[in-house]
Amino acid sequence: MITAHDLAARLKDLEPIGLGPSGTTRLAWTPEDAAARRWFERQAVAGGLRAERDPAGNLWAVPGAPGPWWGVGSHLDSVRSGGRHDGALGVAAAFEVAARAGVPLAVISFADEEGARFNTPTFGSRALVGRLDVDDALGRVDDDGVTMADALTAAGVDPAGLPAAPRRLALLRGFVELHIDQTRDLARAGVPAGVVGALASRMRVEVELTGRADHAGTTRRNERRDALAAAARLIVRADELAGGDPEFVVTATRLLVEPGALTTIPSHVALWIDARAPAPSTVEQWRAGLDRVAQELARATGVAIEVRTSAQSAGVAFDPAIRSRLSAACADLGSAGAELVCFAGHDAGVLAERLPAGMAFVRNATGVSHAPDEQVALEDAAVAAEAMLRALEELAA
Repeated sequence: MITAHDLAARLKDLEPIGLGPSGTTRLAWTPEDAAARRWFERQAVAGGLRAERDPAGNLWAVPGAPGPWWGVGSHLDSVRSGGRHDGALGVAAAFEVAARAGVPLAVISFADEEGARFNTPTFGSRALVGRLDVDDALGRVDDDGVTMADALTAAGVDPAGLPAAPRRLALLRGFVELHIDQTRDLARAGVPAGVVGALASRMRVEVELTGRADHAGTTRRNERRDALAAAARLIVRADELAGGDPEFVVTATRLLVEPGALTTIPSHVALWIDARAPAPSTVEQWRAGLDRVAQELARATGVAIEVRTSAQSAGVAFDPAIRSRLSAACADLGSAGAELVCFAGHDAGVLAERLPAGMAFVRNATGVSHAPDEQVALEDAAVAAEAMLRALEELAA
């Protein structure tokens, strides 16, 4: 049986990387990311696996037996000031599972899953399945003015090689990911681990509002073209469009205001809004409503409003055979329960578009994610890892 002690030993040298007073910051293509890569390589060597890096920067620890193999893993990068187990726990558990399995397994850490530096979430897995807009990604710029192309080069990844990443997908028969629950669903159910049935539909829109700068004290209200006031009204209306559906969440995630002077009416706002629901049609209807609201506000305020869809996923149902085996293993370990619908994006969800994939979740007492207050007991993680081990041995037989 996999134990909490086993996982703690794996995490011991990884957890300090990027850890600071406000949480864990381990952004992609940074020195902290490179240090995590060295941890991955040490784990691979200790487990008798060969460490490799594919053209997208994904890390692989592969067995000596010829592929294709079942893959297991997650990611090592984090958001800014994030939690210590988000992603990292899945990679550590994957090494423990691979070490104990009676079948050859490949451990994978996907590059830049969070997308926190360049707004490129699930970068590595999208590159692997051939769904990455390479030119768009390489042209992205971080807060310091560094392009992704330059960051990749500095990290030892050739940007010109990205289009070749999908060739690597043929090495996988399927993929299973362990991850922390990012809600309190498992905590409410009173079980240490659970199975993800599907990922919800998701959409991210970018809104550009262009008004006119003017004096904050001398400009009458009916003479203003206040981009920030229009943005505030749009945010409220976007949330109201979700109605009373508790399974539909809308979040204004980022706001950039210019010129940012204390006595000047804002002339320009860049706004990002995130919408998620189990059904793609729900999100599409919301998007159409947002266009109508933007047009109404533009007429009422004199502010030009442009709404663009910057990212979209219809959601995905995970492989029934994987879900069945994970559920049976969880039940055998005293963690029977209903399948979950996950509202976050994950590498397993990207791979599920092309090959059998599934996910096991670990109870998170607080439900908090992307923050230091996430709370996962390694005893619970050991149950999820053991369930994953048993399921993979059956699947790979």
